[in-house]
Amino acid sequence: MMNLKKPIPACLTVSACFLLSTAAFGAGAPLYETDVRPILKAQCFHCHGEEEEIEGQLDLRLRRLILNGGDSGPAIVPGDAKGSLLLERIESGEMPPGKVNLSAKEIETIRSWIASGAKTARDEPEEFAADDFTYEERNFWSFQPIGKPDPPAVKETSRVRNPIDAFILAKLEEVGLTFAPDAERRTLIRRLSFDLIGLPPTPEEVDIFLADERPDAYERLVDRLLASPHYGERWGRHWLDVAGYADSEGFSEADTERESAWRYRDYVIRSMNNDKPFDQFIREQLAGDEMIAGPYKNMSAENVEKLTATGFLRMAPDGTGAGGVDQNLARNQVMAETLKIVSSSLMGMTVGCAECHSHRYDPIRHTDYYSMRAIFEPALDWKKWRAPKSRRISLYTDEDKRLAAEIEAKAKLVDDERVALTAKFIDQTLEAQLLKLEESVREPLRVAYKTAASKRTPEQKELLDKFPKILKISAGSLYLYDREIRVDAAEIDNERKKKEKEFVEQAQEIAISSLPEEERTAVRVALSKAESARTPEQKTLLGSHAKQIVTLANLKEFAPESAAEIERLKKAADDLRATQKADRIKEFQDKAAEIRNTKPKEGFVRALTEVAGQLPETHLFFRGDFEQPKEKLAPAGLSILDDYGLVSIPVNDSSLSTSGRRLAFAKRLTDGKHPLTARVLVNRFWLNHFGRGIVETPGDFGFLGARPTHPELLDWMASEFMAGGWKLKSFHKMLVTSTAYRQSSKRTETADEIDPDNKLYSHMSIRRLEAETLRDTILAVSGKLNRKMFGEPVPVMEDAVGQIILGKENLDGERKPLAAIDLQGEEYRRSLYIQVRRSRPLGVLAAFDMPEMEPNCTVRSSSTVTPQALMLMNSDFSTQFAGEFASRVEESFPNDFKKQCAQAWELAYCTPPSEQQIQRGVEYLTQQKEFYQQNPPAGIKATPDHLALTSFCQALMSSNAFLYVD
Repeated sequence: MMNLKKPIPACLTVSACFLLSTAAFGAGAPLYETDVRPILKAQCFHCHGEEEEIEGQLDLRLRRLILNGGDSGPAIVPGDAKGSLLLERIESGEMPPGKVNLSAKEIETIRSWIASGAKTARDEPEEFAADDFTYEERNFWSFQPIGKPDPPAVKETSRVRNPIDAFILAKLEEVGLTFAPDAERRTLIRRLSFDLIGLPPTPEEVDIFLADERPDAYERLVDRLLASPHYGERWGRHWLDVAGYADSEGFSEADTERESAWRYRDYVIRSMNNDKPFDQFIREQLAGDEMIAGPYKNMSAENVEKLTATGFLRMAPDGTGAGGVDQNLARNQVMAETLKIVSSSLMGMTVGCAECHSHRYDPIRHTDYYSMRAIFEPALDWKKWRAPKSRRISLYTDEDKRLAAEIEAKAKLVDDERVALTAKFIDQTLEAQLLKLEESVREPLRVAYKTAASKRTPEQKELLDKFPKILKISAGSLYLYDREIRVDAAEIDNERKKKEKEFVEQAQEIAISSLPEEERTAVRVALSKAESARTPEQKTLLGSHAKQIVTLANLKEFAPESAAEIERLKKAADDLRATQKADRIKEFQDKAAEIRNTKPKEGFVRALTEVAGQLPETHLFFRGDFEQPKEKLAPAGLSILDDYGLVSIPVNDSSLSTSGRRLAFAKRLTDGKHPLTARVLVNRFWLNHFGRGIVETPGDFGFLGARPTHPELLDWMASEFMAGGWKLKSFHKMLVTSTAYRQSSKRTETADEIDPDNKLYSHMSIRRLEAETLRDTILAVSGKLNRKMFGEPVPVMEDAVGQIILGKENLDGERKPLAAIDLQGEEYRRSLYIQVRRSRPLGVLAAFDMPEMEPNCTVRSSSTVTPQALMLMNSDFSTQFAGEFASRVEESFPNDFKKQCAQAWELAYCTPPSEQQIQRGVEYLTQQKEFYQQNPPAGIKATPDHLALTSFCQALMSSNAFLYVD
């Protein structure tokens, strides 16, 4: 009997659905190699063929081995599906064991194959190695050399602006379709602006483009946008997706912040703006540290840049710096996630699926995974691990250290003064407190206090315990004694104020004593009233006796001794306050801190580096379990690419101070022979212009990934990209100047019927703004966008109701929020610069599908869900910037609804409204104004006009015309 009860590893509980190749589908009877083997490989080989012990002695890797069968005899009977034990066990659910069952389509494929004679595509080899690749695997489209096919001939040559158009148009003409008409100019400038810089064009920019009648006006617009510094921000964001960029470690609940990760983000932006060749860009990210000589001190700007680039390999979630985690598990997880990022972003392969066993669908062996791991293990050695903080590379130069030492010496002088002054103040406080005690205990207490605590006698300790105010005198407690001083000074002040009133009244009586009684009484009454309450007659009366009116200021003229007493009390209080010590000490502390703040700030790079001379051994882990190491493996690329000479990686390059493994691997990827790298890159570039890739699964060019809709175009673009020096800007220009890109989004019934998903590109697909672009656009039209580039990220925090907003946490000891900290305009920066906390995605971005970096994002989703509408209608963000938008428009056209409506419309949509639209807008504004006049909102200080315009602007920002690009 076949033993089919062996449990399946958890990582295999995935859908077994396999997409049949176009060649095999509908091409007659199923064949083992093209139709059946992929199904069995995905669900059965792990028990029946790949491991050392074959379950039930049944090997399913060849047709003849299936026919031979195992312990239960032949597994199939060609031509007799009902009599085949294999099919019986599959249909009963016994095979494969566990919760995964084959789909009805897969079972029918196997049944049809057996019934039709269990045929093969070719003769099977007599000798069979366990890890041999099949003909179909070796000849899979993405593993073939990148060619450069000639552009096909087309009928409608007038629509061909460059070879891209020929490839697209040829496919369209095959099904009787053609390109849509070119989009009008306003549409093109809006589309280009969002695609190349991620921001809407201003009305002035639109007008300039519309007025440019030169034949190359469009090309000039492209050049201007490509030269914009915002280009790097836009296309840097795309790369940061596949790199898995985050400003926090993830992995555990602690989600520790990555203080220096932003330098990698800035490196990416600058590389894009400088049009750095992409092959160089890749090599620096994989092996920038291996391209420069250590130690990493006093580095040039160029070397700092290369080291910063390796942050690409430090983007995976990393919990190894947090407490309470299984370190071995966390370390190996960092490696696993890093390999996923590398393979999906640069190779379009799901290499991570081979961690526990050979890939179920693609020709990636279990050994391939660990050979690729060996490339990175010298830098990510899990047995000699370096926690995140210990991997930091300081940017401090020797000159920085020299200057810092000079500044520290100056600060130390201030510290010395503070220490000396503190000692003096402690003595003064001690003597002041002793004077309050009986004379008999003063000297014993003085001696006990000044004796070191470790040398005090029991009697001295007992004495000090009886007088805690003496025992507790210290630099840190001086402020407590200062309180007593303030209390004493306040008592003197109160006594002084009491005497001031008495002395002035006494002197006043003496001064007016010579006046007649009636007049004397009138003066007293006038003086008893506040100056503002006196009648004109009283003011005149006092004016006439001005020389006899006594005040505190002239008391000395009438009563010199009394005035002297007042001055004595005032001086006594001031002198007493002058003896306060804590504030004086703080002055020295602040002065020293101010001096130290002038030191050069020590920056760090979050880099990946190797420890010289440390070459760990890499072992295959049985079923991915690091506690079950098996054979030792050397560094290598994917073995399916052996025919290209891309597999071998040197174990140790003697010409470098590092192993050189990653540098060799990077060169393999970018030497122009690799069949995957350039294809994956240009496909992703295409995707970010057209909304979908030539291959719709940009991170999976394997058997389960989508097949290219235009394979010849993909190869032509990949070849052209490499031949052009791997330069992205020139590739952009070629792409966006094509007719394919410049089409309108107008659809036709014929095209919708033939190509409902627009995979043939008979028009431009409408695309929704990504989360970051939407927020940036709202900031831009409201006039609040801060265009500052680079630097530390804008922090995020949790507000009182649990929403993630921009801000710095300011909490008291009980973690209750204190006053908000002013971000000084940083909150208006582009979304690219907002801190990416894995556990704290900014609410406004999360609602519009901002990706979670687990570990990276190879393609963004675009959902349409209720929280998006609620965010636009009700969120503080939406209402705040609708108000800012309204204020911007009001400043331009105060008290003119018609002009306000027109300007707001053009700012939002890059096109002026029609007269009918203006009329309806004015009607809406008028109605809203009347509503707010009758129903003024509580607690809001704004005019009905402003509230009406705010409502109108919010409606504009919530519309599809604002959210989508056509």
